[in-house]
Amino acid sequence: MDLNEKTPVGSDVILIGAGIMSATLGLLLKELQPNLKITIVERLDVAAAESSDAWNNAGTGHSAFCELNYTPMRADGSIDISKAVKIAESFEISKQYWSHLITSKIIKVPSSFINRIPHISFVWGEENVDYLWKRYEALQDCHLFKGMEYSEHPEDLQVWMPLTMEGRDKFQKYAATRMSLGTDVNFGALTRCMFNCLQQMDEVTSLFNHDVKGLKRNKDGSWRVKIKNRQTGDKTKLNAKFVFIGAGGGSLRLLEKSDIPEGKGYGGFPVSGQWLKCTNPDVIERHYAKVYGKASVGSPPMSVPHLDTRMINGKKALLFGPYAGFSTKFLKKGSYFDLIKSIQPDNIIPMIAAGLDNIPLTKYLINQVRQSPEDRFEALREYFPNAKMEDWELEVAGQRVQVIKRDKENIGVLEFGTEVISSADGSLAALLGASPGASTAVSIMLNLINKCFPENIKSPQWQSKLKELIPSYAQPLDKDAQLLKNIRSMTSEVLGLETATVNH
Repeated sequence: MDLNEKTPVGSDVILIGAGIMSATLGLLLKELQPNLKITIVERLDVAAAESSDAWNNAGTGHSAFCELNYTPMRADGSIDISKAVKIAESFEISKQYWSHLITSKIIKVPSSFINRIPHISFVWGEENVDYLWKRYEALQDCHLFKGMEYSEHPEDLQVWMPLTMEGRDKFQKYAATRMSLGTDVNFGALTRCMFNCLQQMDEVTSLFNHDVKGLKRNKDGSWRVKIKNRQTGDKTKLNAKFVFIGAGGGSLRLLEKSDIPEGKGYGGFPVSGQWLKCTNPDVIERHYAKVYGKASVGSPPMSVPHLDTRMINGKKALLFGPYAGFSTKFLKKGSYFDLIKSIQPDNIIPMIAAGLDNIPLTKYLINQVRQSPEDRFEALREYFPNAKMEDWELEVAGQRVQVIKRDKENIGVLEFGTEVISSADGSLAALLGASPGASTAVSIMLNLINKCFPENIKSPQWQSKLKELIPSYAQPLDKDAQLLKNIRSMTSEVLGLETATVNH
């Protein structure tokens, strides 16, 4: 659609959901076209209270440095690095935009949301060590991973991750890779900073504590959004040229309410999560890395175990997990009827087909739900052999809703990623799925803008502004080593990542 069209509506843009995606899209659009009227609708009383919150799902700063599920082994034994390259480049784009927000004094000092913390992949056993070496060699072909270290020497691994190596069998074979350039991102803090900025801009209205009850297209192509105040019960109708549904796990139900043909056949599979959170300050202080391993056979990719240093509200924290589970809720603060209500005549067959194809996953989730505290602790001890149960407590994470859809080969397939669904005229778009969403939010929203506002984005004004916001815009970082070096130098300086100590 064209945002310059003269349509008599209340807002140019309605953003549903106050998470990292809506914050990113809202700020991008306001910088590209400052006179836009934007209305934000959020069902809770604060921004970033669901998936964007640091204690829920977001926080790692996914850059494909250590996440082994992004580099699968092909049937011939070679390693496919294509997804890792795409994610690593997307994270560099995010860092550029965040740097712009800081230099423009839009958000607070970088240490409030981003810190340098090494990313480590750790494996044991002959077969896994062989895989990690092949992965390391394959990644050396791409300069996005320049600086990655590989070692099988216990002395190196002891320095990189002392908690993980202490108390291990000396006769076992171990290997790890380390990227000291890794980061930790508090997306809750970042999102709230971005919304604080948005709310101070002209022609921006925020409606917290409001539920979206209906979405209907008007005769002129605009949208009517029915909302309800959760405190007073008052109902209101809003009109807008463009609607973005960025409500995390709640997006699927809202997409169904819109009734756009492009949204037909989509279903959702909710996966809940839990962390073990360390409560011993001495243990927390001794670990300074994100140590990722390999997912268990049959487990979903987002359940890759990791011993994870995070900075949350200025304090160092240590988490282990996640432990997967099953809940019929689509949001952490949602309803147990979410899954049932999402089943429609057009998606029931894809959902059944995906379920039949993923019986091992279902069994895995059932076993995870049935885990005792001792079972969870045994999983922790694979990454921290000397752990003591009294030093850890259980923390409930956020809900994720994985995409179920038809494709060319399957009646129904379960997707582990993010996907933007938009109407043919570009007047409505919804984001479904999960990881690595937050870390790649800027790239996802740039693709959405390109898809939904093709005429606007071609204009010299928007092109010029995008190059200002993201210096590498329209230039592939994976093809230009010097450009990447320049960009990383700039973002590291602005984000305060240059002089960080990696051997903490």
